[in-house]
Amino acid sequence: MNIRDHQTDQEPPSAEVRAGEYVLGVLDADTRAQTRQRIRSEPAFARLVAQWEQRLNLLAQELPAADAPPRLWRGVRARLGWDADEPRSSGWNSLALWRGLTGVAAVAAVALFVVGRAPPAPVPPPPAPPVAQEEDVARPVTPLTRDDGQPGWLASVDKRAGKVLMVPIPSPADAQGRVGELWVIAKGEAPRSLGFVSNEKAHSVAVPAALLDKLTPGSTLAVTLEPAQGIPHAAPTGPIVAKGAIGAI
Repeated sequence: MNIRDHQTDQEPPSAEVRAGEYVLGVLDADTRAQTRQRIRSEPAFARLVAQWEQRLNLLAQELPAADAPPRLWRGVRARLGWDADEPRSSGWNSLALWRGLTGVAAVAAVALFVVGRAPPAPVPPPPAPPVAQEEDVARPVTPLTRDDGQPGWLASVDKRAGKVLMVPIPSPADAQGRVGELWVIAKGEAPRSLGFVSNEKAHSVAVPAALLDKLTPGSTLAVTLEPAQGIPHAAPTGPIVAKGAIGAI
């Protein structure tokens, strides 16, 4: 399948994909505003957002702290409209601080949402549904890290639905025109292609039935750079740009 056709004909994202995009902050202004309205009006979707916040906050706690490079800091200041010549010696250029503030802000937003919707007087809780909706089920997240230790994608395996949710940390396109291809590598076996993976937007990768049994704890998910034509390829030819071992599912 042509990759461009794959991207333009893509179905609207699922609730879980949209929740992941919202928490990662990769939505444009209009879509983000629509998503906020959806959080206020759909309790099930609000739970998905809260689950993604919890997953990413736990992941952030495991990442080592690092100072933002001057170029990144200048870009942040420019977007905020701050004086570019203002001294940067304070702790505000700490990546750990920005990460923490982002997590606190996200949790605070959910807290305000819950408080704002709280009824004026106690009421009996509604009866629990007999079966949890599929989109409400929290699933473990596997970070696919780059060589520098930073996450390139976050993967969430859903064997029941036969898919892998891929949430990228947006990155520039490859200078040679190659695209990301997702592979599953079971212990002692050769890599098997799962198909195209975007480096810009969250989406679900459908897993062929024959490869579902490869998505087990201990197997590795990896992303390589490959020619767009011919995906899924029989074997990887380009460099591995991110990888991670699947945990408990």
